[in-house]
Amino acid sequence: MAETLLIGVDIGTQGAKAALFDAAGHCLAQAFEASRLKRPAPGAIEEDPERQVGAACRVIRQCLVSAKAEASAVAGLGLAGQMAGVIGVGDDGRAVTPYDSWLDTRCVPQIARMNSRAGDEIVRRTGGPASFNHGPKMLWWKKNRSQDYRRVRAFVQPGGYVAMRLCGLAGERAFIDWTYLHFSGFADTAAAAWDPGLCREFKMDPAKLPDIVAPQSIVGRLTAGFARRCGLRQGTPVVAGCGDTAASFLACGAVAPGVCVDVAGTASVFAATSRTFQPDTVHRLLSSSRSAVPGLWHPYAYVNGGGMNLEWFRREIAGLGCRELPAWDRLEALARRARPDEASPLFIPHLAGRVSPPQPNLRGAWVGLTHGHTLGHLYRAVLEGVALEYGLYRRVLAELYPELGLKELRITGGGERCGLWNGIKADVLGVPVRRITQSLGAPLGVAMLAGWGVGLLPSLPEAAARWVLPGQAVRPDRSMGGYYRRRIDMYHTMLGRLDLPER
Repeated sequence: MAETLLIGVDIGTQGAKAALFDAAGHCLAQAFEASRLKRPAPGAIEEDPERQVGAACRVIRQCLVSAKAEASAVAGLGLAGQMAGVIGVGDDGRAVTPYDSWLDTRCVPQIARMNSRAGDEIVRRTGGPASFNHGPKMLWWKKNRSQDYRRVRAFVQPGGYVAMRLCGLAGERAFIDWTYLHFSGFADTAAAAWDPGLCREFKMDPAKLPDIVAPQSIVGRLTAGFARRCGLRQGTPVVAGCGDTAASFLACGAVAPGVCVDVAGTASVFAATSRTFQPDTVHRLLSSSRSAVPGLWHPYAYVNGGGMNLEWFRREIAGLGCRELPAWDRLEALARRARPDEASPLFIPHLAGRVSPPQPNLRGAWVGLTHGHTLGHLYRAVLEGVALEYGLYRRVLAELYPELGLKELRITGGGERCGLWNGIKADVLGVPVRRITQSLGAPLGVAMLAGWGVGLLPSLPEAAARWVLPGQAVRPDRSMGGYYRRRIDMYHTMLGRLDLPER
């Protein structure tokens, strides 16, 4: 049987998701398994890496069973995953630490240390500031879990770890693809290499840093044992893949300058696409990351847990912590009735600290509440808070890339289904917000990478032209432009006033 099928797997925050595609980009099956986050201490959020591996195997097998697909028809698979957390692997390639999630906030002292000692140089070299990401987390393990740290051969991310396990790779073959490097704290991202100066500055052992590879490179082939667990044939090629956010950009067709993307998932991510690497040393707000497409870059920033805020509001505020929760469309209807005006409350969406730029001690808040405000006003403010943050991102983007014309914002992730939220974002940013017809997110993007890596697809831009189907757009209400410019100014002021002193 001809090898014409491709599998994309995303080891995401909410769980492992797989999708099976034919060479034309038609989705034949999907499967999902929820994750289990552990909170062993205040600020600590971890996952079991081996459970992530098992979940990946199970969702791959479910896709094949659902589609009644032959294992011999699968040409290759690719893995995406959470980007800013780390897993320490030993010499045998097995995890010696839990997955230290990007939501974990224990590394605040290391963030402060890195940014105070070499903040501008980190941004210039890596493309992004030290925050709740690799550099501070690796230094946290070195300082606070020294025994575990000594056993670490290399630090990797969930997508890379699952790929290593599926292919039976030892620690010496640990890898990271170039889409993650702006989170590393120790990379020369423009050169796709580790930076000796940054490693010396913070006494980071370069031997504990993985090999840097291209996203489409084949890193190994399925072992016999994991082939049985996945329902695939032994020797199936596995490509490196990329970070889940980078894969979502691909799934939106961000393969040309000017296309912006909103990943409305657990994190709320705003990104543009350009041809130049332009570190934001002034504001430390936008990171400049490598695209999976060679020669392109994504200036972007995100709200840590921005999408989680909606679920938190629904459960704890609107639902009073009860088992029976109000429907999402009911909350949206209430928010639509809360018409915006100058007295509308502001919401600060950084319940887990601000990432872009690093303000790890900032926390969430409503500002300007009165007795006249309703549940609908509160929920509308939660939606608007992310959009106002995006408004700040766009201002810095225009400053760094004055020649970059923004065409539209393409949206993916669970939050795309909220029409009101899409409309608010369009009004704040002044550009159309367009949904994707086949909105499958990271699994679709990383499946395209797998197809390119094994030679089934000619290039990512050509694959995106066939696989990505833009849908209808929400147009901005130009009459709201002045109102939202004032709201962005107010919001920016509040971010400074509500920032907590260093603990």
